[in-house]
Amino acid sequence: MSGLTYGQSGVNYDRLDAFKRACQRAASGTASELARHGLHEPAGIRGESAYLIETPDEYLAHVEEGLGTKNLVADAVLAQTGRSFYRNIGIDTVATIVNDLITTGALPISVAMHAAVGDDEWFAKPGHSDELADGFAHGCREAQAVWGGGETPTLRGIVEPSTIVLAGSAIGRLRPKSARIVGDVHPGDAIVMLASSGVHTNGLTLCRKLAERLPAGYQTPIGDGRSYGEALLDPSVIYVKLIAALQQANIRPHYAAHITGHGWRKLMRLDALFVYRITKMPKSPPAIFQFLMDAGPIDIREAYATFNMGAGFAVYLPQAQAEACLRIATKLGYNAWIAGSVFSENGRKAVEIEPLKITYEADTLQLR
Repeated sequence: MSGLTYGQSGVNYDRLDAFKRACQRAASGTASELARHGLHEPAGIRGESAYLIETPDEYLAHVEEGLGTKNLVADAVLAQTGRSFYRNIGIDTVATIVNDLITTGALPISVAMHAAVGDDEWFAKPGHSDELADGFAHGCREAQAVWGGGETPTLRGIVEPSTIVLAGSAIGRLRPKSARIVGDVHPGDAIVMLASSGVHTNGLTLCRKLAERLPAGYQTPIGDGRSYGEALLDPSVIYVKLIAALQQANIRPHYAAHITGHGWRKLMRLDALFVYRITKMPKSPPAIFQFLMDAGPIDIREAYATFNMGAGFAVYLPQAQAEACLRIATKLGYNAWIAGSVFSENGRKAVEIEPLKITYEADTLQLR
């Protein structure tokens, strides 16, 4: 059996990222419209995970995100076992939105759901509507935000009749302005990572491709007493409370990264030229990742370029504040560790995972 890559599953990030860069170029020409409202676009925000608007007294934040194809795994498991995981899917949808928002330092105020179906019968099927709504509401509470509304279009001819496309948006606020996470990273800064609960919402197209290769599909045991499908459907961790608690403790990270698409390459999302050197790995990453690599097989370099591999979020802050960050994270129930440091090396930009001897140079991540 040949090894699997994300490209073979039908996802080409080079094309997606090229479109994102084209959108950023076009969008930057609209920033002057903010002046009509007495508002401004802060420097350096284009290309980050969320958008900020500067007011005289604070920043407003806005983000739009999609779940991806994780719900197709939930559909398959529901059909095969009768067990609904749509509560988890609701949590996942909120998580992918708000975890992007907080990378700027903004805290979510309101979250909206966009739920597009090919046939409105989807909402009447057992295991769908109530579970999804309950999970979305739970995710909002975890994010300390209100569920403010949404849209439920029926898109015949665009969306398959048996499926739903889940996405959403959020608005947030950042006050005082000094709490903004601006990307002022310095050599010597510590990189603190927070554990994930599993694959979260990225790389699911590759995960589904693997399920097609397995004789038992999603019912394949992964070695921790659970099936492949069940492990894939663990809900994402929501990291909002950490950022809120750091602000309350007057600790402002120099940068924050939501480790989603592009895997650990996301550690160098910042435009500045630094080497992000990882020396300590997650203690006990979820078993799903080793199963993916073994069963795919998926090369370890491909795995860390695609999945979060046990680390869902990272904050960069002065070494002197790293231990305080760990104490706060632990008190909140997060599993966190000091994973590495930031270095300046003659204008080089890269992520180095020293224990695995893996290096991703700057040309492997082109988001700006």
